[in-house]
Amino acid sequence: MSSLQSSSENLNKRVLICVGGGIAAYKVCEVVSTLFKSGVEVRVILTRSAQEFITPLTLATLSRHPAYTDDDFWQPTHSRPLHIELGEWADLLVIAPLTANTLAKLTYGMADNLLTNTVLASTCPVLLAPAMNTDMWEQLAVQRNWHQLLTDSRYHGMSTASGLLACDRIGAGRMAEPSEIVTRIQSLLHTGGKRDLVGKRILISTGGTREYLDPVRFIGNPSTGKMGLALAQAALHRGASVTLVHGPASWDVPLGVQAIPVISAQEMQQVMLEYLPNADVIVMSAAVADVKPRDYSTEKLPKRSLPQALPLEPVPDIVAQLAQIKQPHQLLIGFAAQTGDIITPAKEKLQTKKLDVIVANPIDQPDSGFGSNNNQAIFLDGQNHQLEIAHCSKLQIAHHLFDFAMGRNA
Repeated sequence: MSSLQSSSENLNKRVLICVGGGIAAYKVCEVVSTLFKSGVEVRVILTRSAQEFITPLTLATLSRHPAYTDDDFWQPTHSRPLHIELGEWADLLVIAPLTANTLAKLTYGMADNLLTNTVLASTCPVLLAPAMNTDMWEQLAVQRNWHQLLTDSRYHGMSTASGLLACDRIGAGRMAEPSEIVTRIQSLLHTGGKRDLVGKRILISTGGTREYLDPVRFIGNPSTGKMGLALAQAALHRGASVTLVHGPASWDVPLGVQAIPVISAQEMQQVMLEYLPNADVIVMSAAVADVKPRDYSTEKLPKRSLPQALPLEPVPDIVAQLAQIKQPHQLLIGFAAQTGDIITPAKEKLQTKKLDVIVANPIDQPDSGFGSNNNQAIFLDGQNHQLEIAHCSKLQIAHHLFDFAMGRNA
């Protein structure tokens, strides 16, 4: 069984951005611009207080469509009520920044402006990105409203970050960064808001390992760990509990993910074996070294002392070990980064390593593989199911992989 998945997944997707009153409103400009550039159709609503921080003209320019305000809401210029049209139009609503005032209105089903009326007139998922002063955010009433609203499955909340706020307070209450908001939006556009991994524990390895000859020289590879990061984000957004075992990386770990940094293949092996028993799904996306120097010097070797021929020895075959001891209820997914023919070696690895699913991806194609934000892949399993995913973001690859892996026996 084989099929091809289109890479133009953002086409015809519709996102309604609702901007609340707060200094963090300026961050929404980047969200709107990024979404438009990715092919998403964007509309914007500004509350009256939001216009004190950012103008409708700015967001209209970035979205290539007039931005709506309460003045539009109360004018009889539409064939149908504006909040009904917008609520039916949107695939996803995003409220950023979410203020304490709007939070309270949503919690109790109040509707006194265009934003809140549109929320009640829609049925699509709603992404909430709160932003406020630390003392405001930590008020018992605000926290009660926040947790109560999130009991409604329509609402998906983003955690606030800690740092220096515009009021010069250092603490919680910072709105999530635009890149984080865009990533969550992309996940919700793919899943439609489903949380099909709730209760699942996902163990992911990612990045390259380093096998040192001395304190400054090592055998390694160009892996950045971006694929594993995308897998962690996708699993987290779908409700899973995620543990990410990663080699040296330059990216930030998503809030809510348990991250365990390692350096060598042996360190990765130890951590993966330790966490394996409690995992439901194990994804080995790490680019583990095949060999390491036989001898290690605790001091930097002078150039003249470097060996002309470097004696090597194999490192542990982590994925093979995991396959040998995993339980029947556990799902083990491996990766095969290849050049040229990617299917034949992937099928061989699927069988010899006794994997449940393998991801074959090319590293010799433009804007794919190591270091890229994008990828292309072919998924295979032991029942001869095969799914080809055309060039798209690694986050989309991650979501397709979970769709494929979790739906094989559905």
